[in-house]
Amino acid sequence: MGITLGADQYGKAENRLVRIYRDTPRHEIRDVTVSTALRGDFAAAYLHGDQAQVLPTDTQKNTAYAFAKEHGLHAIEEYALTLARHFVDDVEPVHGARIAVDEFAWDRVPVGPEGHDHTWVRRGQDVRTTVVDVSDTGTEVVSGLRDLVLLKSTGSEFAGFLKDGYTTLAETNDRIMSTALVAQWRYTQTDVDWDKVWADVRRIMLEQFATVHSLALQQTLWEMGKAVLEAHPEIGEINLQAPNKHHFVVDLSPFGLENPNEVFYAADRPYGLIEATVTRT
Repeated sequence: MGITLGADQYGKAENRLVRIYRDTPRHEIRDVTVSTALRGDFAAAYLHGDQAQVLPTDTQKNTAYAFAKEHGLHAIEEYALTLARHFVDDVEPVHGARIAVDEFAWDRVPVGPEGHDHTWVRRGQDVRTTVVDVSDTGTEVVSGLRDLVLLKSTGSEFAGFLKDGYTTLAETNDRIMSTALVAQWRYTQTDVDWDKVWADVRRIMLEQFATVHSLALQQTLWEMGKAVLEAHPEIGEINLQAPNKHHFVVDLSPFGLENPNEVFYAADRPYGLIEATVTRT
């Protein structure tokens, strides 16, 4: 039985990069983490330690920083596409490049009606993401977000579920529903207003989570994904992952107190993990 080298790639992971625009007295900031990975004719490096075709990972890091100045860093999708195309088009042994970018958002400190010109405060937990893959077979852009923590205090049920001899969970028609959403959507084209579409997809998901009377978290994910695809024809599919952040009603009867869904124990684990992909037929 023979032994052969399978699929391989290499790159520089989690380069922290902050780009400040100082063209006017009112500065702008983009704060990202960039990971690069290259595919190509690198078998000699693995099999014989021959580095002649290997672009060092340190060079990849330097390129990520230089491109933030030379080409700018605005929409992370455009930045990642520019970086990936450079590696594929300009570095001969490279046949494919995968660029992953996470963006951390900052809000201006509220000084005056427009906020301070050069001071920011880190926004909440959720992180904007994109993964761009460029090769001789095509280009793929998958954008999204993670750690979008949501909670609704009513408008959620869980009843009528399958039961067996091990089932102890009580049915409820009024519960807290909370999650830390991860969403990724695949674009079918690259002629996209990246910042505008990303913000609108986030808005749609928040609105659906709030307004859909949920009979199950699964139903909520379906309605969120469906609404995104209905609003954005440039998106081919969306994947949603939602850990169910359970909140259990505390029994206050030993203290002579009633608890009509007002005091809860917030459990961090174990948790239900609900996942769905909503796609076009």
